[in-house]
Amino acid sequence: MTSDALPADAISPLGVLPPAGPTCVHLPLSVTPEELARYAVGLANARGGTVLVGVDRIGDDAAGPTAGELHPLMVTHAIFELSHGRLTVNVQHHRLPGGARVLAVFVPQAPYVLAAPDGAVIAWDGLQLVPVSSPESDPVADQDYTAVAPPDASLADLDPAEVARLRSLGRRIEAANLPDLDFLRELGLLIPSGGALRPTLAAILLAGTPAALRAHVPQSEVCYYHHQTPDVEFEFRENLLRPIPALLTRLAELIQARNRFTPVQVGLFRIEVWDQDEAVYREALLNALTHRDYTLRDVIHVHHYPDRLEIMNPGGMTGGITPGNILRHQPKRRNPLLAGVLARLGLVEQAGVGVDKMFSLMLRHGKEPPEFTSYPDAVTLSLHSPGFDAEFVRFVARKQEEMQTLSLDMLIVLSVLAREGEATRADLARALQLPEDRTPRLLRGMEEHGLIVRAGVGRGIAYRLSAEVCTALGRKTAPAPSPTPDVPEPQSVPSPLPEKAAGPTAPPRPHKNARQAKAAAHDTPTTAEVRAIALALAREQGQVRNVQLRETCGLNNQQAWRALRKLVDEGLLVRTGKGTRDAAYRLA
Repeated sequence: MTSDALPADAISPLGVLPPAGPTCVHLPLSVTPEELARYAVGLANARGGTVLVGVDRIGDDAAGPTAGELHPLMVTHAIFELSHGRLTVNVQHHRLPGGARVLAVFVPQAPYVLAAPDGAVIAWDGLQLVPVSSPESDPVADQDYTAVAPPDASLADLDPAEVARLRSLGRRIEAANLPDLDFLRELGLLIPSGGALRPTLAAILLAGTPAALRAHVPQSEVCYYHHQTPDVEFEFRENLLRPIPALLTRLAELIQARNRFTPVQVGLFRIEVWDQDEAVYREALLNALTHRDYTLRDVIHVHHYPDRLEIMNPGGMTGGITPGNILRHQPKRRNPLLAGVLARLGLVEQAGVGVDKMFSLMLRHGKEPPEFTSYPDAVTLSLHSPGFDAEFVRFVARKQEEMQTLSLDMLIVLSVLAREGEATRADLARALQLPEDRTPRLLRGMEEHGLIVRAGVGRGIAYRLSAEVCTALGRKTAPAPSPTPDVPEPQSVPSPLPEKAAGPTAPPRPHKNARQAKAAAHDTPTTAEVRAIALALAREQGQVRNVQLRETCGLNNQQAWRALRKLVDEGLLVRTGKGTRDAAYRLA
């Protein structure tokens, strides 16, 4: 069974078995699931290929079990479990001339070195399983799982209609004028393998038939959930296993069917501010589909709540990227082939500015920036939309026309100060994801443009919106920050309250009547004052609503929502009710 004249990486259409070699392993029918998983992992750690089970029964006329009695799904599940979910194989029966059957296990090349069920790190060298040395067992950064061509894949796995959709998306590139096969080869989606042209996993993800997606990448499914309330219960669900372009189209239909917009008039023009901006959520969905870990069997989950959209993506952040540096870190692509093709087709940003685009659009529309939460094996992106600041939208639109450029960094600073009232240089550096010593030039430029003002010296410097900006936003001009904010200023007027004076670090004492707090508070209450007033309202009335906190503290809708959300996150308040308007908050 070792004729060198036969191909060594696939089963011949004529039924002739390939010989054992670097990409093919022959195993007897008596092999245990554990041993089969060991050989599959060893082959994946080498070049990938085919494991043939039951070869020893070929030509055996004696009665007994055959490979036909082994169920492919049972073998697939056993290998998946024994490899701890890191190896997905395709298993099929093949009938040979004369009626004999073998079980063919098609194993892709692993993007990084896997461990066998017993913890050993091994590889198939063409003759036997051998240990992998320490340097060889380190993950290889340039391996691309989506560039692998499954040994059993064929051109029949591609849907001509989806190929035409790809051509339509890429109509501006020269390759769009080529015949289908040449078009796909030019994109790198077809590669020669075993004397035939085979589609890569990226090709199947972009233009595969439903059967091919189920067979090769069932984990590419996306589950969409719509929630009527902020609770975990959902009232609608749809599971989608489609090529990526078709997937995006359907997800956009589902989200837009439940989306709303508010018109904002700016001079002669009208800006439509959607609960979920289509350009933002399309970028977020493409980011998830492009950079997820396709070696994991988990699927993407999209949860559509009344006040946010959450996209839960398998695979942690790569290459040192974290939620705290995602705006500044050099882009890292987990799936280079897939990302490159989507960039050439114009669906994603080649230069890695997709996250910047999401931040910019949400800030321009008076919302909070995207919120990333990273786990070792997953990433969640939350696009909050509890409301927006219409005056901020108008101000940004006018200022953009006046200055010709309003950079993302400027938008971040303006947004933070509009929400918080004031911030130190350290606070702004964290929001900008920059070292503190790199912020002075930006902040000086914004001062020169009359956007912000500062007071204090050294580490005590605090920044606020300028009087001009406050007026444009329809807010009262806040008093200048104290030059020594860390030391309480002496009171020139004694407190009318007979209570004993609190210590120098005690929080503001809530008023007996929280509705009178606005008159006694500053024009722009501090964060601590807003917290105290919210808790006092909840204590006096049994609950507090967004509108009550806005009226009492002179906040906008988003500032009030942000303060209430922080109290919920800290376990001080509990939210009840549906949506933003009907939501109420009571003491926990």
